[in-house]
Amino acid sequence: MRILLLLFIGLLPTGTIALAGTIKGRVTESESGETAVGASISIKENAIYNTVAGLDGSFEIKGIPAGTYTLQIAYLGTQPAERSITLTEAGPLSLNVTISQRQGQQLSEVVIGDKKDGGSENTARNLEQKADQVMNIVSAKAIQISPDITVANVIQRVSGVSIERNSNGDGQFAILRGMDKRYNYTMVNGVKIPSPDDKYRYVPLDIFPAELLDRLEVYKSLTPDMEGDAVGGAVNMVMKDAPGHLTLSANLATGYSELFMNRDFQGYASGKVNKESPWEANGKAYKATMKDFPATTLDYSNKKPMPNIIGGLAIGNRFFRNKLGVIVAGSYQNTYRGANSTLFDQETVGTYSVVSLTKKKDRFYSEQQVRSGVHVKLDYNINSRHQIRWYNAYLGLNNVQVRDEAGKALNYGQSGDTATLSLSTRSRLTQQRIYNSTLQGKHQLGERFKADWSAVYSKATNARPENNLVSLNGFEVYGRQYTTFPSGMSRRWEHNSDRDLAGYLNLTYSHNLGGLSLEWKAGGLYRDKARDNFSINYDFKPVNTFDRYGTDFNTYDEIQWNAGSSAVNPAATYTAYERVAAGYLQFRINSDRMELTGGARAEHTNQGYHMTYPVITEPHPDGEQQYTNLLPSLSFKYKAGSKTNVRASYFRSINRPGFSEIVPYKIVNEDYQERGNYYLQHAVADNADVRYEWFPHAGESFMAGAFYKRIQNPIEFTLQQDSTRGQDVYYGPRNWGTAHNFGIELDFIKYFNKIGIKGNYTYTHSAITTPKAQRVNNTDGSPGTHLEYPDQTRPLYGQAAHIANLSLLYKDVKQGWDAQLAGNYTGKRIVTVSQFLDRDIWQKAFVQLDFSIEKKFKQHFSVFAKVNNILNTPMETFIIGKTNYDPAKSNINTEGQDLNSNTLIQRDYFQRSYLLGVRYAL
Repeated sequence: MRILLLLFIGLLPTGTIALAGTIKGRVTESESGETAVGASISIKENAIYNTVAGLDGSFEIKGIPAGTYTLQIAYLGTQPAERSITLTEAGPLSLNVTISQRQGQQLSEVVIGDKKDGGSENTARNLEQKADQVMNIVSAKAIQISPDITVANVIQRVSGVSIERNSNGDGQFAILRGMDKRYNYTMVNGVKIPSPDDKYRYVPLDIFPAELLDRLEVYKSLTPDMEGDAVGGAVNMVMKDAPGHLTLSANLATGYSELFMNRDFQGYASGKVNKESPWEANGKAYKATMKDFPATTLDYSNKKPMPNIIGGLAIGNRFFRNKLGVIVAGSYQNTYRGANSTLFDQETVGTYSVVSLTKKKDRFYSEQQVRSGVHVKLDYNINSRHQIRWYNAYLGLNNVQVRDEAGKALNYGQSGDTATLSLSTRSRLTQQRIYNSTLQGKHQLGERFKADWSAVYSKATNARPENNLVSLNGFEVYGRQYTTFPSGMSRRWEHNSDRDLAGYLNLTYSHNLGGLSLEWKAGGLYRDKARDNFSINYDFKPVNTFDRYGTDFNTYDEIQWNAGSSAVNPAATYTAYERVAAGYLQFRINSDRMELTGGARAEHTNQGYHMTYPVITEPHPDGEQQYTNLLPSLSFKYKAGSKTNVRASYFRSINRPGFSEIVPYKIVNEDYQERGNYYLQHAVADNADVRYEWFPHAGESFMAGAFYKRIQNPIEFTLQQDSTRGQDVYYGPRNWGTAHNFGIELDFIKYFNKIGIKGNYTYTHSAITTPKAQRVNNTDGSPGTHLEYPDQTRPLYGQAAHIANLSLLYKDVKQGWDAQLAGNYTGKRIVTVSQFLDRDIWQKAFVQLDFSIEKKFKQHFSVFAKVNNILNTPMETFIIGKTNYDPAKSNINTEGQDLNSNTLIQRDYFQRSYLLGVRYAL
């Protein structure tokens, strides 16, 4: 940590003695007002006196003898500028210089000039300022110099956004303004994409390599021309666009996780798993034998992993007199990640007010992630009025995971001489794919009338072939393992797909009315979504239940098993559909000082399912929901000045149930039973925003805002009790009355020549009241207890009250240095909603610190380094309340438990990860 801070501080500019004959000022572009970061400034008569403009466009040249000179300013994409100056010894000369963009060339009715850099920080701030709605943007340039390599980790830097991490500590899902991932949707180039998730519609953002993006847009309010199923907001990934001239960029990096410097990586032959179950390969009448289940996938290896490999390539150009633009970009990431985890099982016992711990488990995760992505984008300018675009993308993520677990029962009230053991190893291959093909057209049909359309085919798939879990039981005497026996094995096959066919049409008519610019927009979409889900499980028993580890077998592949029962999960094997038809009418009134955008959107949803193999006792093997929602919205923007906006907006939105949520399935997972809810309804939310925006210089901003959300019938997963069988407790979705969510956001970016500070803070408060179970003593004099169900108010699932980001930036264009030290704070939040009163599981507040640095050379090359999780911040969950653990009554080491504090439920350590690479840009 000291080395990183010293390195960062060492890059900072050192002071020099001010001399007579000093020039200082700022360079901006005349057309846009944007600061010309990196512009070259020199004295024509003596080029030794030169500098480059800093992050805020400012520059300073010292030590110039008194006299009259010609100041030269050169900046990529602009006309070279010259200015006559006279220096005296009276003091420094201050001046502001504006430069003009180069003129385009007339080409067969198409004017093609130097293409604007859609991935620059200046462009990002300019788009935020001109947007119709409340939004934040992360530019490709900011992504490149950040410590992040996936979109999921990039998005955590945006105000009001926190992320939900996967088992290896990487970001996976975005939580916007305290609204769980289910309340947001994801787009690529403005088009919604399906999810590879096996149950839900939200898209895992860790599947997207960040380097494929031109910018990342986070919409926090909606306009009528946007799809209305977002309560928290919408995420739009704008992929790299075809450039105005030949460009080529490539990068190659390697790295390592510090976790595997201290322990081995556990792997298995994932390439030898059976892609299909025996049931699928041979028919449902086939009776599987042990020959159908090779033991090669149980042959686990322990060794140091290979270094991580990350690479990317992008090439683009224009052809046919600049009418055709083409870009091809690809990314490949092969990384080894993991976690060391400690968990405690707990249960609610009788009327105890303390948390009863029943078992301690140590888990060791080893994960190899192979992430690949390719996107191809073509745009063709038929003439100045008509343009066609065709976009294709493929994204894939293979995750090979081994989880090794050792558990011990906590023997309260016993002598402490014996403890029961449970050992298991799970091997899991997860293959996720997303493919999207979008054909779009833009047409200027007259001076006032234009149209655009999109035809979309998308498909997302997810497969988990031959998911293995082997379990052993045993006991330990006086702290020494006595023996362990094989207890069971399961192998599960799961796969699902989500296919979208969609069409969009937008018509726009513009005219002037009473000195105001008025734009009318109407259009709609139709989407046909088809989904299928399949799951089958095989259970095995050992041939000899008394085989002993170390005597009869030493590795899992040596255990002899009997081919046990197989069962297609009838409730997790289904087909589903969703057909959405939407139409809208939108107006936009614009004047020098005011902009008003509003209208209404109507969305009709027809959503249903068919259980392929329904349970005989299930009364709803088929189901359907149809509903229509009218979604009004109004966005007001007051332009108090050329650099200042005041915004206010209102919009209504919905949240549809996920496909599996309305299927009445029942799945027995490792830790709980999970069920669907046939009666689940969609949620409806009213959302309001206000925000003040100030853009003092291009690339800089200050924003302060507030938001409020009222959600009717919010959908939350909770532990619930069966109304007909009180002893059955399950985890499932349910509507819970009305919830409220409000907060404030502060966001700023400020540059001081070579130094930049970027930060944001969000306070969010939400409240939802639900019944909780509580066991109390009988009051009628009879022995025993009974359940009561008092209401309890709590935050929404996943909502953290406090979120903050702070980044220190350093940029020296002349010397080619870029550096960033980025810190993220996420406050405590609920990660599991309990059935019982005061038993919700919270994630502890945490700080994560990351660092990146890059050095550019004149030969188009640069080298870069990234360090993640510098502080080795653990992920910790807890229950508010004390544990009944007593060290005097147990021989189990329960480190982490504090008798005077809250009860620890889980602690995961991920360690630091390092990356070193080289980049080439033409």
